[in-house]
Amino acid sequence: MRALRILLIVTIVLGGLFVIADRVAVGFAEDEAADRLRTNEGLSSTPDVSIKGFPFLTQVVGGELDEVEVGIKDYDADTSGATTGAGSGKAPDKIRIDNLTAHMRGVAFSGDYSSAKAASATGTATISYAELLKAAKAEPVDVATGVTAQVVGLSDGGNGKIKVEVEATVLGRKLPQPVSVLSSVRVKGDTVEIQADSLPNLGVQLAEDKVRLITDFQQKIDGLPGGIELDKVAAADKGVDIDVKGSDVSLVG
Repeated sequence: MRALRILLIVTIVLGGLFVIADRVAVGFAEDEAADRLRTNEGLSSTPDVSIKGFPFLTQVVGGELDEVEVGIKDYDADTSGATTGAGSGKAPDKIRIDNLTAHMRGVAFSGDYSSAKAASATGTATISYAELLKAAKAEPVDVATGVTAQVVGLSDGGNGKIKVEVEATVLGRKLPQPVSVLSSVRVKGDTVEIQADSLPNLGVQLAEDKVRLITDFQQKIDGLPGGIELDKVAAADKGVDIDVKGSDVSLVG
């Protein structure tokens, strides 16, 4: 009986030591992965990396982690110098993505830990209205003789719509206040597109294609980390919420 008690105590102690060693190891791995990810992606701050599943050490032996969660507070995504629409000029070279969180599953890594790739990944992020406004018209555009207009504001229009505010000058007189229109937002490939559901009333008869030079615009985003891609978008309180997804996503290397 005494021997059994001693064996039980030893087992508990060893189990406790294993848990401690496991947690120390996973903490070290998370810090190392975060530092490498920051360097590889040129991030301004160190991302959060959380390795899920227990025990960690047995996953390491198997050469694959069940799940890894990555959080990046601010990410400057490339836009490939995309244009925002007919006559709109060049879009910003970068666009700020806020609170990018990616859940990666089936993360296999090389023997020397120099690279890690996830079989699949899903995640969420936000593009603020202030950032998205940069993709709209920064300068007034002639939409008819004596009529100029430009987008001056974006906000949540409710029910998944974006409220687009258009400021217009007609025959030298600026309208008393911006005219608003509800717009739909969608993903098409690697591009976020905003299209007005109806045209704003600027007080004069205008051709639809001319007005849409102002109200409709797009922002290409193809520089997300690890090769993840846009999936869905929806207007929200502070900006456009986006879902991302990917396969064979590089976490490190």
